[in-house]
Amino acid sequence: MGKQNQKVLVLDFGGQYKQLIARRVREWGVYSSIEPGNLPAEKIREIAPIGIILTGGPNSVYSDEAPRCDPMLFRLGIPILGICYGMQLMCHTLGGEVIPSKIREYGQTVIEVDNSSPLFEGLSPSEIALMSHTDRVSRLPEGFERIAESKDCEFAAIQNKDKRLYGVQFHPEVELTLSGKKVIYNFLYNICGAKGDYSMKDFIEKQIEEIRKQVGDEEKVLLALSGGVDSSVCAALLSKAIPNRLICIFVDHGLMRKNEGDQIEAVFSKRDLVFVRVNAEDRFLERLKGVTDPEQKRKIIGSEFIKVFEEEAKKFGKIKFLAQGTIYPDVIESGVNSANIKSHHNVGGLPEDMDFKELVEPLRSLFKDEVREVGRELGLPESIVNRQPFPGPGLAIRCIGEVTKEKLDILREADAIFREEVEKSGEKVQQYFAILTGLRSVGVMGDGRTYDYTIALRAVNTTDFMTCEYAKLPHELLAKVSSRITNEVKGVNRIVYDITGKPPATIEWE
Repeated sequence: MGKQNQKVLVLDFGGQYKQLIARRVREWGVYSSIEPGNLPAEKIREIAPIGIILTGGPNSVYSDEAPRCDPMLFRLGIPILGICYGMQLMCHTLGGEVIPSKIREYGQTVIEVDNSSPLFEGLSPSEIALMSHTDRVSRLPEGFERIAESKDCEFAAIQNKDKRLYGVQFHPEVELTLSGKKVIYNFLYNICGAKGDYSMKDFIEKQIEEIRKQVGDEEKVLLALSGGVDSSVCAALLSKAIPNRLICIFVDHGLMRKNEGDQIEAVFSKRDLVFVRVNAEDRFLERLKGVTDPEQKRKIIGSEFIKVFEEEAKKFGKIKFLAQGTIYPDVIESGVNSANIKSHHNVGGLPEDMDFKELVEPLRSLFKDEVREVGRELGLPESIVNRQPFPGPGLAIRCIGEVTKEKLDILREADAIFREEVEKSGEKVQQYFAILTGLRSVGVMGDGRTYDYTIALRAVNTTDFMTCEYAKLPHELLAKVSSRITNEVKGVNRIVYDITGKPPATIEWE
């Protein structure tokens, strides 16, 4: 990011809402970045943020293994907002006291606020906020005063106005805190003196400058274009920055949804770039013959993708730059060790012998909703900007068991009907798709007996894709979808609806 933008640091203490806090700050037109909670005060002084937010976290501040911050943080003169664990850490570090709560508060709670505080300007004296804590502050550090309380929490919010240090025991970043966004706005504008100088228009201009500076006037850039939101927006931004010097290779593995490959070609063949579509369906299906294990499918598709991409790339001679649609959550999560529930959908790293000197990653500071906004600014159609998450291995992992052309075609048709009907219904659903189960069952069609496939329908709502709830679609809608699929798609005689959340299930079936 260019140095001109004001910046707020979100210091992470293991809270589940760190990305949400950073996004809320950006929604108010202020650039934010997430850094480790123990970032040294000297480093923070160099970054020169206009404000700092300390996240929540699962630990107790008084335990030996609890994450700490640099105590000098509070002497930098930079405004600080501590949220939940962040507030307790501030109190603990500055000489206050934090103890286990006799009564633990979880869920929406009524809090009484002092709206003469700059943090709560414009709020009602009584507000609804989300509490989630097992510890509480029992004694304030010197110079602090209470600015909110609840029935069971004496210090629901605190301030040291002179030093511009503020703490809230509740979570202002979540929707369940009804005036939470206003609290974050007040911190940014009343306390940190934000100018609101961060916008997607501004981002695009700066990134175009950065890309031109990095790539120079003559070099070409290579991009593996999947048609997903991230790679599509990356392509649109690069084609604007370096017209006709971007080579997009779209490997069509034959595992896309209905008409999707043609739609991608229609959009990108009109832009100022070199668009190459590789029709590799036969190659991928040949490699997938007889394979039923989901992890094996993923590995085969990932390695075949790399081979195809490499073969095409070599036709263009030596290219120094490789572009990727890496976004900010990828950057944050790559620093976290998590259990391998399944290998990631994105294609694994491209081969080392391809001799690229540099990566071009123009979206690496953006959240997904910002990427979509950049796409709109760059004139990409809604069909691409609002494209649902789609796994790299495509329909291969929505086709349980062995993947064949026949099964893929059945799934494509059923999936297209389901998506069309959900879109027409106007139901609010984040992700919805069909799965061709490996199950066949007896049915009756006309006077004959059938033994055909069962299609499962999946529709979920989620804020972060880490958890989800199944969408409670109306029975009339499900009945219509069921009727259309069984009537219009040959080879299907039964439809089931998946009503499992995550956990215990995952969003995808494989």
